[in-house]
Amino acid sequence: MPSLKPGEVLVRVRAVGINPPDWYLRDGYKMLPPEWQPKVSFPVILGTDVSGVVAAVADDVKGFSVGDEVYSMVRFPSGVAGDSRAYAEYVSVPASEVALKPAGIDHAHAAGAPMSLLTAWQYMIELGHNTRNPLQPHQHEPVPLQGKTVLVNGAAGGVGHFAVQLAKWKGARVIAVAWGKNETFLRDLGADEFIDYTTTKPEDVVRDVDLVVDAVGGPTAGRFLRTLKRGGGTYKARSYSQLREDRRQA
Repeated sequence: MPSLKPGEVLVRVRAVGINPPDWYLRDGYKMLPPEWQPKVSFPVILGTDVSGVVAAVADDVKGFSVGDEVYSMVRFPSGVAGDSRAYAEYVSVPASEVALKPAGIDHAHAAGAPMSLLTAWQYMIELGHNTRNPLQPHQHEPVPLQGKTVLVNGAAGGVGHFAVQLAKWKGARVIAVAWGKNETFLRDLGADEFIDYTTTKPEDVVRDVDLVVDAVGGPTAGRFLRTLKRGGGTYKARSYSQLREDRRQA
């Protein structure tokens, strides 16, 4: 049982979310160059995203009570070496990293939201910090979306389906690129247009887009440059292995 420190709450975990950093850690961060590999102390408990019920509250914490249903992305990125410890029955969490779970979703859906949703949110809406990601060459710069046209590649994925909803919420016209079976799902989320990438190459039919959110990434991401109007931009997903290859080529 974790012991509470000042400023923390104890959460009885009802569901956990699985994210790429979890399997990077499980694999020993072997895709990273040695100087980038976090120092891991064993034994290790993986995981960052949880949803559950508050079981205890430190004396100095206000705003949470025992029995509250909450969700959290625990100690990220500071806990990438296994200090988040979310794959457990109980986890201690800084109160600043806990939010009340929306009543309209269950624990499983809430646990799947934090990292994916915050990824889309901090790319598109609000940066949330002023520290540049050391694995990427440029600082993220969210842009106003009202009245803009946004193309989301990988629109049915974990980050992509949140990007669709956020862009629509902010008043953008949204073009969703995904597998054909996901068209109804994405239109229900607000997509204005849908492209089935298995039958149509989006770069051949789309022009004058203000923003491309490429939640797939990889070596073919440059094809979306031709869809942009002058002055438009892209947010591109990069895996650790892709970033390592970028670094090697540089």
